[in-house]
Amino acid sequence: MKITKSILDDLTAKAKASPRRRMNMDLRNGIDDQSQRMLNAVEPNSVIPIHRHQKSSETVVCLRGRVVEEYYDELERICTETIELSPNGQTVALNIPAGQWHTIRSLESGSVIMEVKDGKFEPLADVDILK
Repeated sequence: MKITKSILDDLTAKAKASPRRRMNMDLRNGIDDQSQRMLNAVEPNSVIPIHRHQKSSETVVCLRGRVVEEYYDELERICTETIELSPNGQTVALNIPAGQWHTIRSLESGSVIMEVKDGKFEPLADVDILK
């Protein structure tokens, strides 16, 4: 599969129309695929809860636009680091360690990231969302 500008444009249009202000596209080979790969169009004002993945690191690549990945401390519930990602910026991708509390914010309309995690998809449990 080629990831084209047309695919990114279509995904962005769906994100803009969504009440959540984001839309993802599954890149796995099928439901039996034991990996997690997806495109995620994230518009400004999309709220993604602070969360963690206990069993997997997460690789995030910014394909278009600008986003900020924020790391959080579990005990104090404060942001400890912000990392701006952009295809033309200082950082284009990062690997989030397993267990790291994090969220992402879109800094501009049309932002699209690719996310990759180990293992089969498992929905986040309540203990993996920082409240």
